[in-house]
Amino acid sequence: MHLLLRTLVLLFTSSRRSPLSIWDTASLPLKVLPTDIDIAMHVNNGMYFSLMDLGRFDLMARSGTWKAMRRRGWSPVAAGETIAFRRSLHLWQRYTIETKIVGLDEKAIYFEQRMVADGEIYARAFIATRLVSKGRPVSQEDILREFGAPPADLELPEWIHEWRETNALPGARRPAPHVWA
Repeated sequence: MHLLLRTLVLLFTSSRRSPLSIWDTASLPLKVLPTDIDIAMHVNNGMYFSLMDLGRFDLMARSGTWKAMRRRGWSPVAAGETIAFRRSLHLWQRYTIETKIVGLDEKAIYFEQRMVADGEIYARAFIATRLVSKGRPVSQEDILREFGAPPADLELPEWIHEWRETNALPGARRPAPHVWA
């Protein structure tokens, strides 16, 4: 619940920060709060993804994408995530969440996000996202028509294709029985 309020505040304040293109890199300054940490007094590993949501919302709000999505009835959902940790973020530590789109394919929009403190990467994640409307995926054609073509040099790294292929679950309309192999 604490991130719901934080997200609403962020959407309000981000729209008043300097505007960006959806294809730019957004930098969101934050501080580690008591609600972000675990018993070891550092950011909980699961919390990184929740905090990274804030970075993506910041980019969407500052680029005008969030308003356009809401107007069209589109909602963002995560389809896959992977993260690597290098150092721990501790209580009251200042850091930034750096967010940028690194590519698209026929099914997803891919973000790279970094937690950065003192010029050093503390954690890095790649997130595959989809836009949905009324429970169905929004086509990439509709997305690009609404938000414009990506930069010509934007090319999704090959390893991301492999990661998505080997990590993907069946679509929600296909069975995915729980059986340990």
